[in-house]
Amino acid sequence: MMRRTRRILRGLAIATTALMLTACTGLPTSGDAQPGLALGASPEDPDFLPLASGPADGAAPAAIVEGFMEAAITPADNWDTARKFLTPDLASTWRPNTGVSIDVSASTRLFTSSIEEDDEPAAGDTADVRVTFDQLASVDATGAYSESFGASNSAFVVVFDDGQWRISEAPDGVVIDESRFSRVYDDFALQYYDQTWERLVPDVRWFPRRATVATTIAQSLIGGAPSPWLDPAVQSAFPQGVQLARDAVPIDSDQVADVALNREALSLDPKTLARMRTQLQSTFAAAGVQISQVRFTVDGRTLEAGVVKLVEDPADTGSIVLRDGEFGTLVGSEITPIAGVTEEILAVTQPISAIDVALDGTRAAVKLADGHVYLAGEGQFDELDERANLVRPSMDPYGYTWSVPSNAPAALQAIGSEVAPNAISGAWPDASSVSAIRVSVDGARIAAVVVVGGERWIVVSSVIRDETGMPTELGPIEPLAQLGGSATALVWLGPDRLGVLADLEDRTVITQIVGGTGTSEVAPTDAVSLAGARSASGLRVLGAGGAVFARTGSAWSESISGVALLATRAGH
Repeated sequence: MMRRTRRILRGLAIATTALMLTACTGLPTSGDAQPGLALGASPEDPDFLPLASGPADGAAPAAIVEGFMEAAITPADNWDTARKFLTPDLASTWRPNTGVSIDVSASTRLFTSSIEEDDEPAAGDTADVRVTFDQLASVDATGAYSESFGASNSAFVVVFDDGQWRISEAPDGVVIDESRFSRVYDDFALQYYDQTWERLVPDVRWFPRRATVATTIAQSLIGGAPSPWLDPAVQSAFPQGVQLARDAVPIDSDQVADVALNREALSLDPKTLARMRTQLQSTFAAAGVQISQVRFTVDGRTLEAGVVKLVEDPADTGSIVLRDGEFGTLVGSEITPIAGVTEEILAVTQPISAIDVALDGTRAAVKLADGHVYLAGEGQFDELDERANLVRPSMDPYGYTWSVPSNAPAALQAIGSEVAPNAISGAWPDASSVSAIRVSVDGARIAAVVVVGGERWIVVSSVIRDETGMPTELGPIEPLAQLGGSATALVWLGPDRLGVLADLEDRTVITQIVGGTGTSEVAPTDAVSLAGARSASGLRVLGAGGAVFARTGSAWSESISGVALLATRAGH
């Protein structure tokens, strides 16, 4: 079932606006600062981490609590400034890294105190201070993000000692307003293996932007677990008993990350060690941590660990278009045919409404004007699905074409190249309709736009496969964002983001992090479809007049005109 009331995404007249969306839990942040962790800016840069002020002399209880909450959004030096607002006993036990509550604005918080500001306190006096705020979302102790709307409150006890008020009781965790959350925290994609050990699948977590982010990431990956919704489709190379032996991941002058493991790692076979190293190195790379390699050690001695070869997402080769009797990849102003597919596409006499080309370019799923879905390639053009009201098909990296009627979400099928339909169990059981589906490039996740209880949602689920790679069922549904209007198109923009073309107040392009926030911007005039890419910057938009638009900075620019259809590439 869906969670309680969520914020509706609305189109914006100009610019982008952060939107709070869904995921799950942790924030390990111990460890010393180490060199070589450039993330695009110094972790002490006030543009990213606001500088906190200590307690003012003679401040009243409510002012002390307000100052503490402001200081607590600055994690520098293990939240040293925030701890100055606490009594020595509480300063040693307060745990800011247990989670984050995200509210509308610091200016809307209401502070009430049992002692008035002009009351004359005596040594040992206490005051109860309660803070009420409008919560939008939260980040739990593992870094997982989730929406959590509604009024919330925190209770504090403040004691008068040595001529000053200090907090003696406070909840663990921090409260930060929406506008500053993205300045203090960033999304980092932990990497897990799919069920074949051949592909990596991202699981987004949110951590403070700190020099110790390599330690934070290693702690979360090695000692943690995938998000519950993703767990059925992924696995970690790190055995349960293997843990970090110290709370720091130093990076030396050669950019080698020294990851000290406990003695459980001594019994591991070479393949497991290679998978572990590949998983952690890939996670660091996805996070922007600048290292040359990971080195595992036990008791100071190096463990020999190789790397494993992974299936990689092919490079973007350009937009795939149908224009003036040509079909293929657009390079400059030329259209290059796709061997084994172009000839079959151009032989179709019916109007074509959608084309999704396989990653290897040998086949394409095609939806025609009759509403049916076909498989084109290698001299064949076979009908795959003749049911009514079908949405645009989506191919996966295993060669299956996913198809579903818009009015029957539970009737989802994955059809192999042998043209045998395979029913997928557990497909959006509470949904009354589905308007778009898209399988990720790793084949471990499927995104969809569904209607549940009269509300339209962007959702994602894990894809569970048997030992042959055939998909059999979907894992739990994970809501990402509620839409205030219909959705025309859905694509992947890299491994952990989605693009949605929606009818809100205006025709709007939404870029949604799977496991985090989203942004929206006004789409090009008369936009009708999207094509995804390996990154958000590669998004293409087709206008009703046949113009294809791409992003140039913060604006849309026309890249080609006269296009009858903008095709997609599987997983994008």
